[in-house]
Amino acid sequence: MARTTKSNVRIGIVGIGNMGSGHSKLFLENKVPGATLAAVCDINPERFEKFPDVPHYTNSDTMLREAKLDAVVVATPHYDHTTIGIAALKAGLHVLVEKPISVHKADAQRLIDTKRKKNQVFAAMFNQRTDPRYRWLKQHIDSGDFGRINRINWIITNWFRSQTYYDHGDWRATWEGEGGGVLLNQCPHQLDLWQWLFGMPASMRAFCQRGRFHDIEVEDDVTAYMEYANGTNGVFITTTGEAPGTNRLEIAAENGRIVVEGDSINIIRNMVPASEFCKTTEKPFATPERYTETITFKGGGEQHLGIFKNFVAAIKGEAELISPAVEGIHSVELANAMILSGQQGKTVELPLSAAAYEKNLKALIKNSTFKKKAPAAKTVVADMSSSF
Repeated sequence: MARTTKSNVRIGIVGIGNMGSGHSKLFLENKVPGATLAAVCDINPERFEKFPDVPHYTNSDTMLREAKLDAVVVATPHYDHTTIGIAALKAGLHVLVEKPISVHKADAQRLIDTKRKKNQVFAAMFNQRTDPRYRWLKQHIDSGDFGRINRINWIITNWFRSQTYYDHGDWRATWEGEGGGVLLNQCPHQLDLWQWLFGMPASMRAFCQRGRFHDIEVEDDVTAYMEYANGTNGVFITTTGEAPGTNRLEIAAENGRIVVEGDSINIIRNMVPASEFCKTTEKPFATPERYTETITFKGGGEQHLGIFKNFVAAIKGEAELISPAVEGIHSVELANAMILSGQQGKTVELPLSAAAYEKNLKALIKNSTFKKKAPAAKTVVADMSSSF
């Protein structure tokens, strides 16, 4: 674990658009103990007006070379996560990369395989891991409290985005600029939580509709069916085109049913495990006796701020990482597998061939005929969530 004798970890942020500017303010407002904003970088110099007292750069290589930094946060469009992340790691700096850590598995592997110093801290912005509901759920799944998991169903459709959202960003919702749609932009959070809680499936069949609700060339509506080597199966449904949307995770396990929705986790517990009751009861239509419990949580945790606090604490040797970047390859692989399965119209096996998917993505970019319309002149009010 990395350690520093400095009272403040000097942070540089590359990319100060919606997310990066929000991240920068957390440091400027001294909300991250033991850290200071030492430099910002963006290709658009107009963005520096928000940070008049912070050294600024229009080239990330120049910032890495000249700025006095201990750590770098990469908050650029997706493809640059890999190249700038690799450069920062090679410069010997601690690195935190926004989600997804890369667009595709091959790039994620290149980023992860970059040679690092022994104590270099390498994290990813999977802020949903700070949510107390999911932390509680992981603890109880890992402990075996629910017994074997038989089925998982996650409907995550409250990512509604308007056409204006997609129009105000040349890189958004294109194969060349973003590498995908809802799976690469909004859902890396839920895909990370899926693999964090349940592990990786053995195969997948996905149905991805491109531009169903928007004038875009990538997926904005997805239904995926996953199978695990032990027989567990799961369904993942997401879109940016439904309003109102839903965020409901249901888990069917031996010892009961668990539903995560809103601020609560609702559990219907079997008095006898389902498989045991199935084999021992003499009543043909009976079901196990059960009882219900509800656990209510206040708030969603510290989210981005919590990840930054943890990142700085890890640099100082005071904490283990909540979201190690090396684990980010799994959510990338899930997204890639869904896109590939939808494109090919068949089941794909995991682990996914990184080289094959990279070749496929390059072909999508090369053969694209999509032309993005210029946005109408209007004022857009940005907030931290709008970059997802």
